[in-house]
Amino acid sequence: MSQIKVLVVDDSVFTRKRLVDMLASDSEIAVIDTAQNGLEAIEKVKSLRPDVVTLDIEMAGMDGLTALGHIMSECPTPVVMVSTLTEEGSEATAQALLEGAVDFIHKPTDAVGVKLYQVKDELIAKVKAASKARLKKLSSIAPSGFNGKASFGSSVASQKLVMIGTSTGGPRALMEVLPRLPKNFPSPIVVVQHMPQGPFIKSIAKRIDNESNIRVEEAQNNDRLEPGVALIAPGGCHILIEKGGIVKFNHGPAVNSVKPSVDVMMGSGAAIYGPNSVGVILTGMGADGAKGMELIKLKGGRTIAEHESTCVVYGMPKAVIESGHADEVVPLDQIPQEIVKAVGEKNNDYKLHGQPRVQILCK
Repeated sequence: MSQIKVLVVDDSVFTRKRLVDMLASDSEIAVIDTAQNGLEAIEKVKSLRPDVVTLDIEMAGMDGLTALGHIMSECPTPVVMVSTLTEEGSEATAQALLEGAVDFIHKPTDAVGVKLYQVKDELIAKVKAASKARLKKLSSIAPSGFNGKASFGSSVASQKLVMIGTSTGGPRALMEVLPRLPKNFPSPIVVVQHMPQGPFIKSIAKRIDNESNIRVEEAQNNDRLEPGVALIAPGGCHILIEKGGIVKFNHGPAVNSVKPSVDVMMGSGAAIYGPNSVGVILTGMGADGAKGMELIKLKGGRTIAEHESTCVVYGMPKAVIESGHADEVVPLDQIPQEIVKAVGEKNNDYKLHGQPRVQILCK
């Protein structure tokens, strides 16, 4: 089996050496080079074609976010961001995930590197996972002249609940889906994006909200579901839907090795909303969400899965599709249209908010 080729980018000589040592300790990984700033990283990505890049955010000269933009548009490569635990670091990490970074790790700082070595196993695991990601080149296209109106009419007899589950590549996918829903969207939305505990979901929700006609917020315990409001589960706890459309947090053990779990969210929502449930599974690793989508189908609800062609990681949608529990299987740019159709399927008079923000091209 060929080794995973990694380019390590960090402006600290000390940190670069530590990251190289940690990665080199695994026989499946080969660090092929290092870079000390964003500009050097871009050139080495183009010339060396690594399988994965670990990319520091704060660097002198060209920073990691700027370099990420160039890498994603010029030579798409799976990137694992290396971020600090500061509030500013969390905001930058959220932006990086929305712009195409596959994952991130925290970068503890200490004089002797003891704390840095504590992330060794996480770093190796995330680099291996990132190597399985399939990225496409992204090029912007102009939005259509959307007039900001959509009609669902009286045919939407009862309120439906849209439940979206995603993992690796999810922040970018959510940025392609939620902002394209119309401002009078008649249903509440609950989202589970696999994420560890921390401020990242709040930052991601805020950035998506700024681009959307609907409201997008990090969920709070005891929130009440509202039409046209998307609540994203915070990292590190499960989210449940209870009678009356009340959101409850659950701090029990991980399910499918993740917390929050899509299965937990969808199972609870399907039990309450039954045939008025709409399940959506986007890109992600593993099979979380497959059982939840099955329950939605058993209750008479509708299910939508992202097509393999646009998935960063074709794990979660694959599990749903192969189990036969996806009513619709479409590329990412068609997901918003399918959601709108599912919540107002008796009414064909609907419009989306503009066109996809990006056109997905083969690498």
